[in-house]
Amino acid sequence: MGKGGSDENMAAWLLGVNTLKIQPFNLPALGPHDVRVRMKAVGICGSDVHYLKTMRCADFVVKEPMVIGHECAGIIEEVGGEVKTLVPGDRVALEPGISCWRCDLCKEGRYNLCPEMKFFATPPVHGSLANQVVHPADLCFKLPDNISLEEGAMCEPLSVGVHACRRANVGPETNILVLGAGPIGLVTLLAARAFGAPRIVIVDVDDYRLSVAKKLGADDIVKVSINLQDVATDIENIQKAMGGGIDVSFDCAGFNKTMSTALGATRPGGKVCLVGMGHHEMTVPLTPAAAREVDVIGIFRYKNTWPLCLEFLRSGKIDVKPLITHRFGFSQKEVEEAFETSARGGDAIKVMFNL
Repeated sequence: MGKGGSDENMAAWLLGVNTLKIQPFNLPALGPHDVRVRMKAVGICGSDVHYLKTMRCADFVVKEPMVIGHECAGIIEEVGGEVKTLVPGDRVALEPGISCWRCDLCKEGRYNLCPEMKFFATPPVHGSLANQVVHPADLCFKLPDNISLEEGAMCEPLSVGVHACRRANVGPETNILVLGAGPIGLVTLLAARAFGAPRIVIVDVDDYRLSVAKKLGADDIVKVSINLQDVATDIENIQKAMGGGIDVSFDCAGFNKTMSTALGATRPGGKVCLVGMGHHEMTVPLTPAAAREVDVIGIFRYKNTWPLCLEFLRSGKIDVKPLITHRFGFSQKEVEEAFETSARGGDAIKVMFNL
């Protein structure tokens, strides 16, 4: 329900730099394979904050008012005529990207790379911080009874960590280094553990985030410097903390410094997976890493991750609840406060709206 008990659908619109306003949002007609979902939990992602602060994220530029938000879960209100798998009242987590299913990338199963992808809150597509949204039924995944709607919304960031672990072939013989203990670094840590990684070391410049990583199960933590000239010292400290070869490094920050550290710390024949996208371009010591046959892998979002994420949560192999540090309702004042809290960082990891 919108304000005052009316049926008007309201959403958080990004109107300009640092300008969010709750305004009416007209939903598209329900197609035969679509469902209408009442949003119940929506998380704030770093990309949402980027759009708010700069009206862009990487090459995606906001040119007209856009509804924000893409980490979400809710309750089915209505189903299209051809939908057989869901009924009103079902609690679901939403995968936010709709691919074309016709291009070569979609046909070979790499639909996350589809050039026609329509992704919540990636311009010009509207997002999901709204009372209700319409979405394809096949991208709505029913929540097991023991998983909350907030945990359902956390499947989206967790999917990034799961996809990274799949791309890097993480398993019970893979020692892992994670660079960056922000939300994505932390979900990568949780995913790597669930995939069976025996030893995980995580590094960051921030003591608080490292303490959170330790509580979440990191075997060791290393505080690193922000100065590029300290890379050699940091690598030495990281390798000492690992106590053996680093098979896979996940750079969850994406800066010159973190990537240089990852390339230097990883064992010969190992892998470096670039997850974070802090810098658009980097200058890194690629030649010595190539001479040690270190493979560099990129990831973009995820594919076919929701069923595995939900199974990890259902079975207790992963607990995302400690990552949710702040909660807000869906009023103009609270939306503004929530984004300020997320942008500030500090002790905020995942900021969640309860609608």
